[in-house]
Amino acid sequence: MASAMGSRRLTVLREFRPHGLAVEEADGEGAPGPPPPQDYDYFLFDPALAVSPSPDPSDEASFSGADGDHELFIRGNQIIWSNGSRVHKRYVSPNTVIMACWCRMNAISDALLCVLQVDTLSLYNVTGEIVSIPLPYAVSSIWPLPFGLLLQKSTDGGHMVSSSSSLLNARDLNRPSKEYGLTYNVPFQANTLETDSKANGAIISSHLILKHPLEEPQATYVEEKDKLTMMRDFDEKTIWTSDVIPLIASYHKGKFQHSVWQIDGASYQEAMNENTMLPVDISSHKCAFRKIWQGKCSQSAASKVFLATDIDGMPIISFLLHEQKILLAVRIQVDDTTEEALGDIKPHMSWNIPAFAAVPVVVTRPRVRVGVLPFTDILVLSSDNDLLLYSGKQCLCRYTLPNELGKGFFSNHELNSDISDIYSDLKITSIADAVEGRINVTCSNGLMLRCSLRKNPSSSLVSDCITAMAEGLQSCFYNQFVSLFWGDSDAAYLHSSSQVDSEWEYFSHEIKRVCTKYGQTLSTKSLTLPSKAWDFLINSKYHSQYCKRALSSSNSFLPVSYNTCKTVFNPFLQDEHSSDVPYNIRFMRETLETLHALYENLKLNILRKEDLGRLASLLCTVASSLGEHSYVDYYCRDFPLNLIESPSLASSNSLTTPPSLFRWFEYCLRHGLDSAKLEDIPTLMRKQKVSAVSWGRKVLSFYSLLLGAERKGKNLSSGVYCEVASGSARNTEELTVLAMVAEKFGHQQLDLLPVGVSLVLRHALDKCRDSPPDDWPATAYVLVGREDLATTKMGTVRKENLLWNNDNLTSMSVPYMLHLQPVIIPTTAPDIPASEVLNSDDSDSVYKSVEDGMEHIFTSTTQLRFGHDLRLNEVRRLLCSARPVAIQTPTNPSVSDQDLHQQQLWNFAQRTTALPFGRGAFTLATTYTLLTEVMVFPKLVLAGRLPAQQNATVNLDLSSRSVSEFKSWAEFHNGVAAGLRLAPFQEKMLRTWIQYNRPSEPNFTHAGLLLAFGLHEHLRVLTMTDAYRYLSQEHDITTLGLLLGLAASHRGTMDPAISKMLYFHVPSRHPSSTPELELPTLLQSAAVMGIGLLYEGSAHALTMKILLGEIGRRSGGDNVLEREGYAVAAGSALGFVALGHGICAFGFMDTFLDRLFEYIGSKEVYHDKYLNATTADDQSCNPGQMMDGTQINVDVTAPGAIIALALIFLKAESEEIAARLNIPNTYFDLQYVRPDFVMLRIIARNLILWSRIQPTKGWVDSQIPETVKSGVSNMSEGTIDSDELDTEALFQAYVNIVTGACIALGLKYAGSRNGDAQELLYAYTVHFLNEIKHIPVQTSNILPKGLLQYVDRGTLELCLHLIVLSLSLVMAGSGNLQTFRLLRYLRGRISAEGQVNYGLQMAVSLAIGFLFLGGGTHTFSTQNSAIAALLISLYPCLPTGPNDNRCHLQAFRHLYVIATEPRWVQTVDVDTELPVYCPLEVTVAETEYYDETNYCEVTPCLLPERSVLKSIRVCGPRYWPQVIKLAREDKPWWRSGDKTDPFNGGVLYIKRKVGSCSYSDDPIGCQSLISRAMHEVCDAPSASCSNQPNSTNDSYFRVDQLVSTFSANPSLIAFAKLCSMSWKSRCNSNFQEFCSQVLYECMSKDRPSLLQVYISFYTTIELMWEHLKTGHFPLYDSLFLPNLKVALAYNEALVDARITNGGIIHSTFLESLMKRVGDIFAELPNLKDNLHRYLSTGTWPDTQNDVVVLSWYLQWYNIPPPHVVASAVEKVRPRVCAGVSMLPLLRLLLPTTHLVGLMEIEKLQIVMEY
Repeated sequence: MASAMGSRRLTVLREFRPHGLAVEEADGEGAPGPPPPQDYDYFLFDPALAVSPSPDPSDEASFSGADGDHELFIRGNQIIWSNGSRVHKRYVSPNTVIMACWCRMNAISDALLCVLQVDTLSLYNVTGEIVSIPLPYAVSSIWPLPFGLLLQKSTDGGHMVSSSSSLLNARDLNRPSKEYGLTYNVPFQANTLETDSKANGAIISSHLILKHPLEEPQATYVEEKDKLTMMRDFDEKTIWTSDVIPLIASYHKGKFQHSVWQIDGASYQEAMNENTMLPVDISSHKCAFRKIWQGKCSQSAASKVFLATDIDGMPIISFLLHEQKILLAVRIQVDDTTEEALGDIKPHMSWNIPAFAAVPVVVTRPRVRVGVLPFTDILVLSSDNDLLLYSGKQCLCRYTLPNELGKGFFSNHELNSDISDIYSDLKITSIADAVEGRINVTCSNGLMLRCSLRKNPSSSLVSDCITAMAEGLQSCFYNQFVSLFWGDSDAAYLHSSSQVDSEWEYFSHEIKRVCTKYGQTLSTKSLTLPSKAWDFLINSKYHSQYCKRALSSSNSFLPVSYNTCKTVFNPFLQDEHSSDVPYNIRFMRETLETLHALYENLKLNILRKEDLGRLASLLCTVASSLGEHSYVDYYCRDFPLNLIESPSLASSNSLTTPPSLFRWFEYCLRHGLDSAKLEDIPTLMRKQKVSAVSWGRKVLSFYSLLLGAERKGKNLSSGVYCEVASGSARNTEELTVLAMVAEKFGHQQLDLLPVGVSLVLRHALDKCRDSPPDDWPATAYVLVGREDLATTKMGTVRKENLLWNNDNLTSMSVPYMLHLQPVIIPTTAPDIPASEVLNSDDSDSVYKSVEDGMEHIFTSTTQLRFGHDLRLNEVRRLLCSARPVAIQTPTNPSVSDQDLHQQQLWNFAQRTTALPFGRGAFTLATTYTLLTEVMVFPKLVLAGRLPAQQNATVNLDLSSRSVSEFKSWAEFHNGVAAGLRLAPFQEKMLRTWIQYNRPSEPNFTHAGLLLAFGLHEHLRVLTMTDAYRYLSQEHDITTLGLLLGLAASHRGTMDPAISKMLYFHVPSRHPSSTPELELPTLLQSAAVMGIGLLYEGSAHALTMKILLGEIGRRSGGDNVLEREGYAVAAGSALGFVALGHGICAFGFMDTFLDRLFEYIGSKEVYHDKYLNATTADDQSCNPGQMMDGTQINVDVTAPGAIIALALIFLKAESEEIAARLNIPNTYFDLQYVRPDFVMLRIIARNLILWSRIQPTKGWVDSQIPETVKSGVSNMSEGTIDSDELDTEALFQAYVNIVTGACIALGLKYAGSRNGDAQELLYAYTVHFLNEIKHIPVQTSNILPKGLLQYVDRGTLELCLHLIVLSLSLVMAGSGNLQTFRLLRYLRGRISAEGQVNYGLQMAVSLAIGFLFLGGGTHTFSTQNSAIAALLISLYPCLPTGPNDNRCHLQAFRHLYVIATEPRWVQTVDVDTELPVYCPLEVTVAETEYYDETNYCEVTPCLLPERSVLKSIRVCGPRYWPQVIKLAREDKPWWRSGDKTDPFNGGVLYIKRKVGSCSYSDDPIGCQSLISRAMHEVCDAPSASCSNQPNSTNDSYFRVDQLVSTFSANPSLIAFAKLCSMSWKSRCNSNFQEFCSQVLYECMSKDRPSLLQVYISFYTTIELMWEHLKTGHFPLYDSLFLPNLKVALAYNEALVDARITNGGIIHSTFLESLMKRVGDIFAELPNLKDNLHRYLSTGTWPDTQNDVVVLSWYLQWYNIPPPHVVASAVEKVRPRVCAGVSMLPLLRLLLPTTHLVGLMEIEKLQIVMEY
């Protein structure tokens, strides 16, 4: 047998030695030389096994190269993963490794390395993450499955294992599942019945299944007669599993029996009954073993088990039985019930072959897949040391070692000088470690070689042909081919040195040999009846139907009778007179059809023309031998130089027309899809899951969908199938795009198509570009050229380049755009460095490098928004506290100047300590920090400098004051400002980083930092242990910051642990038996406010009752001065708890309200009896719950009660409550109400009557009672004597009412930038300012003048600054210049006049910060919680000094952070990644106040609130339109990292149209007139032909510069450069003019892909004409003509409306090409004579040039072969009278032939008749 079969030589890649040994030697761990074999283990694997995520089985790309095997080396507790000579990763386990394998689990896309140790199973991710699972039982082995891991227990596996390491690793079970990309956690349940049952089952069962790293291993069951019993047979040892299909092989040592099991993970709940051991609910969804085969064939377990493929495509499980030295193969049948999952698996039959060793290899069909399995052959080492290749049971060839080896392979073996003599005696003793087509071969002298079986041919054409034949031929016919191809040992292809050409020569030689052998019998064969019964059976319909069934099922695991293909194993070359001649002829005919399908497929790839010519030559031979002269003529027309000697075509009887895709394309475009012939599509392309011709099938499906094919599942009415991605499609173009996405057909693939064919698909892409649907995948947007929508869809940050790292998106992208990085310098960059932003008086070089906490504010976004002026520089100067301030000195210094300096420094110190308020708002969430860096705080410098004395420093003398007390709260606010500038992290802030920044000694700065972190909700990561560690420091301010921060982080959660901590700091809630604690009132106030934040919106009844009592609680100790602040905190907290709930929410609200109104001082109390009883009860519970004396101190309780009422009934529109908060309407009552309480009542009333607030002066006037209004008016006019009433009380009430109304107005329109509100508040501000000091700005008389006569200046200053704060609320984040100038004036005015007050400076600082909130990226919300936070932050009682907390705790001023929202949006050019200006059309939904409104904003800008925002549209002619539609929701703005955020964290990606400049480069659009600019450039090349060489250089440069100005597309820029270079070297003005017009066309319409179409068609036709004149032919094929005809058919389809929406290429250009070709043919003299001779005799011309021209002519006019023409003429001639034209009838018989061709046929007949 060995002598009769072919022999091949192995290709030796290298001497094999585990690379892990070399690594150990390099590390010094292992001794040189081979260690004992039992000391280590290794296995080789395909790198695709560890790819994450798992690769697509249909992907044709190979993951491993010629020797790309990966190695896993195991020794002791160390695992080394290497690739070649490179170490990929190292893993170190705690204990000795018993076994390791790769596994994939259902919920995890990454591959996991499973490592078994004595008592632990470790799962390593490819990134190094680890999950350790303790094993309380002994596990002997682990095996990978398609959906998890199988654990085989040892014989004593039922016994529990006690180990310390198991206990230590148990904590790893609860690792967060986010490490594996999961969305759920597996809770650890210890005491439930289910857990106990699972644990007991896992202990009892002998086999366990692990489906997820965070789950526990589950018990397995055996299915017998639809009943489940637990698998408890410990003798059933697993010897093999498949990680692709759910199969297991095992050996029972007691029964000496091999078994094959199928694992089924379906639910068996319905099959359970009372005989089952476990409850029904526990047993569902369990893994069951179902035995499908068993056999007693050996006394010991098989030494090797693997999965292979039989010759007919059936999977087989191979058992290598070492004792019998045979390989037992069990064929299995898999029924594909569904496409996604495998169905039932059954054994079919078995056979065996002799084998000493065997491994599975992929050799004969490398690219063919049988379902999910690759087609795998078997390499067998026989007992005679022969290496044999089997395909199923058929032996194909023998492999031998090469004759000679170089010395390099024997580096570790001492050989004699005559290497070849010794090597010739070597024998192969074993084979192992097979990976695809590579194996390890061990020789008789111990040498181990890594060898290749040449899996893939070097020739891609040979590989394609083999794959096509494997998929297209019937199984028995392909077996013939395998025997032929692999059974010969004489071809050059067998040698290891064979090249691409030799491979193709060998392949074609074998095919031609068959043609020569059996083609001769065709002429003698006649259509007589078969003479033998076998021939009759072979030619019967039954056999043809059977072959069709076998052909269609060859890839679906359906059974094929083994005996029907026994003729396959006969020697192929038989005598020509044998009975198998018709069989071999059918084999040749199917080969022709299959390779012709491949030929049509390759015609659609412009890079395969050389292969196409070779294949055409081979097909000419095959077709000629079969007598298929239509095929011969078809190939000769495509490649005229492939003419062969053949019988006269005119006399041929063959009427078979070869399938032609180009003919199908053209016919569909001209006449519609329904009129196209199915015969024009090769049969192989209509099969499913065929990879060899998938390229053509995809293009066919795209054309079918575009032309309206009907879909029935994946099948189309045109006969092909197609995948379609998810997404809506409103027309056929959009459906085509979705199909291209699903088939992974992107721009790279489009560029490979012939330009005429791709033109139609580019049309579909172009028509979907303007407004694609919203629900498309990101890859679809990339495909249509809308990378902006793709990036938005992905929701990624562009700077990380995640868009292009995505494989799916990369496959859709243009190749030259893949690695394009922006190199353009932004035009909006500042001209001066960011450090040089100070004013001239502060720009001394000594202080430039000082960090002021605002150096990061100058970003591309802020510069784009505020870059036209220096307002940000000015803000930074005004809020800088890290530099000494300039002190003005008199001209003649004297000793008394020191006192003057100190007085100025003291005044400036008041301002400097207030600056952190504004700086925190200004830098809010504007920067990130590395979690490895310590937090940096800007300094608070209270010193001054003397510019007149060379900036000499003067320190503030605080000898008479306490420096620590003065700076303590300032340092606190400075820490808050530093912490607020950190943007919320996309991931959680690390707990360790917060602790890393904790100082060794507590300080005020870190206390402020804790509050800032809490406001950003970062303190959620702190544990209660961390919190108590802070509390144990007993630092009051740190405790204060921690309490407020924790409450803000857990706002609205009612967390019980935080609640206990807060209540602990409220002494009134301590039990009476608790020793009295000395807690500062500040801490109590913070704790009470924290309770309100923690219970926000909960309306918790007990908490409300407690807080209500706290408002009126009597203060204890010496903190009486801060009692009002505590009452305000309690009232604010009460408002937070019942925020916006109103009366209807509580049953006890009546008495609750009476208590609040009693605190206010209202006379209307409706439930006195119950109220007094409640008070008495409270007094008896705690002596601290007492009123001052017998009455309530309204001066203390009123502010808190008013705020509580305002927040409880916020936006409630309650007339009753508002009426009870009325303003006294008599002069007498006004004298007994504090004016500041009047302001609070006005604010509260309007917050309750929210909808009635209007930004008009009339509304403000309506808030003033008539008594006050008339009194003020009369006093101003002098009609009333001031002695008759208290004028001060009257005017105090008046200004406070106006101020309260302005504050309410500011809260209502916070963050809205409402123009009416701004004008009104600005007018009131200017009026108050004019009352204090005359300024040149004048406004209308909205208030009476002369207020300073009746109201003290302090009150006016307070009201002025409160109104300014309200104005800044309205204009928050806008950076409005008018408002900013006003604030800058106020800051300078106070400093210059010496009227310095800490509270006023704080108001100005906050107002500046609000105006530029977050650097212009944030603004305020009007949600209920936001209004509450703003009201507390703007509480209208400002402190008098840095330590003043009497009326309001200063830390509460930072609660405005709760109200902020990052509602900014900036537009980023997706091509350059630079922020750009862009107009947006904002649509605001209809409300009760106004209709739906559209207005325009220019980005960067702030957007309206989510509750009113309806849509955003990118408008303007320079950018592609984009619409973001939103649902109106009364919810806060999207948080950072929210996946549902449509703005991706404030970044909107847009795409600029080619031909337009950005708005920063071309603000008014004058540079976008490219028509005139191109015209000027187009005139320049014509001058290059003159004698002015110097004048043309500028023109060439202008072309490049012009194109790069208007487009970033590299293809356009490269083409412009190419044009410039070509214009320099030649003077073809026509070509230059054409290039210029093409550039203009592609740029103006943004279609750069059409460059390829225009230039290809133009140059091809011009070359055709130019070389016809010279006689030199560079084009020796006619494939370009069908390509052009498809483009012309596309143009015709547009005219006939078969394709809608207009064309993308000029129809006149295509028509001119058609006319040009006709003119060329009309001018050729010998063409007509050659045509007539061809049609009459079937002979081609003699000269090469005439042959080429005739083939062009036949292709262009679609003239049929001569025998078809002759047949048509024979049918027409009898029906046409003499003198009558034959054209009408010829047109009917030859519908596809052009009229010119029909006329030539008629002329030929006339000539022949005469």
